[in-house]
Amino acid sequence: ARSRRRMLYVTLRRGLAGKSKEYLKTLETLGLKRRFQVVEIPNNPASRGQISKVKHLVSVETAPQRAARIAAQEAKHAYREPIVFKHSEL
Repeated sequence: ARSRRRMLYVTLRRGLAGKSKEYLKTLETLGLKRRFQVVEIPNNPASRGQISKVKHLVSVETAPQRAARIAAQEAKHAYREPIVFKHSEL
């Protein structure tokens, strides 16, 4: 059982078209195939080395950062009561 605290969430932010074979192979080993795909990988020196090779193509979050971002998104899109205007008759 892997602890969620020791995981990194890596998101592929840029497309793969026209990228060098070295970048494509690194992204494949990270498990990234499509744009905006998110994978959960262990936070260890090997994974960090792979991420540093393709840091211009990906974004990285820790579990607490990801939870805070998702909570903020949900709060932004939460239901709000509509504004009701009552116009007086002249």
